[in-house]
Amino acid sequence: MNRHKSIFAVCDLEVEYAYNFMEYLNHKKNIPFEVQAFTGPEVLCSYAREHPIEILLISGKAINDAVKQLKVNMLIVLSEGVHHPELDQYPSVYKYQSSDNVIREVMSCYGADKEPHQETPVLKHETQIIGVYSPIGRTQKTSFALTLGQILAKDRAVLYLNLENFSGFDLLLEQNFDHTLSDLLYFLRQENVNLPYKLGGMVQSIQNLDFVPPALCPMDIQCTTCEEWMSLIDMIVKDSSYEILILDLGDGVHELFRILESCEQIYVPIRSDAFSIAKIAQFEHLLHVWGHDSLPKKIQKIKPPFHTTNHTGRSYIENLVWSELGDHIREMRRRENLF
Repeated sequence: MNRHKSIFAVCDLEVEYAYNFMEYLNHKKNIPFEVQAFTGPEVLCSYAREHPIEILLISGKAINDAVKQLKVNMLIVLSEGVHHPELDQYPSVYKYQSSDNVIREVMSCYGADKEPHQETPVLKHETQIIGVYSPIGRTQKTSFALTLGQILAKDRAVLYLNLENFSGFDLLLEQNFDHTLSDLLYFLRQENVNLPYKLGGMVQSIQNLDFVPPALCPMDIQCTTCEEWMSLIDMIVKDSSYEILILDLGDGVHELFRILESCEQIYVPIRSDAFSIAKIAQFEHLLHVWGHDSLPKKIQKIKPPFHTTNHTGRSYIENLVWSELGDHIREMRRRENLF
């Protein structure tokens, strides 16, 4: 049986906006919808009579009586700041902001429904899970994970999750996020029926790499059970469009070794000093003592090159791709035919 993506229709009277927005969406590999753009309500209504529309994002100026009668699962007004009061019955998003923000708000509206949405077929290859962890400090673990993620995201749909006690993301990026991993975990515990769309309403992007803003409180990481982490991972694997999930793991993760077991590949950055060697030896000994004998086969110990940069904030992360670290990962990927 053929399975087709549900339809996300965009209708705006400004031709350039409608088609630029459609083109942008089609380049976003994590959108689980087929995107169609329209520049007038007549063509939209004609199309909708033959094709069921799941989400309709439409300019307030394009809404007429025929549009209101369409059987769409959710109509969202693309607002220019002011619209007719009779449209207040519909959720709205502000038109003149970044496309990323528009999509995030649309997915947030869509995921806020208390009723479950129809299952959207996820057309992708099996999701590959990459773990990045080290029992040693100051190994460039997070820089490695972010660089790898950005490189892979050039041609794959990649999601990065930081599961450290202290990520520093909000200070590094100089940005306060409306939603973080803590919120996603809350919705998971509430058994939210539209969790994949809640995820879509939270993700931010650095270049092509998607990430959920990390938790601000270490307790949110430490108090999350292994079963909850596995449930979240399972949702991303089964119900999202991501082809690669990168887990940047810290020691606060409950039952860390079980989470590592879910990874297909584990990168462990190391250093050469005596204490670092001893810590790695203890880590490997515990893997054996605690019965995780399959993990060493998945682990690849690496020595990422240290790099120097004058960049700070978001530019620091973006420029990792072109640093010595980026060159190292590209060569590693080519040599080992990774992903």
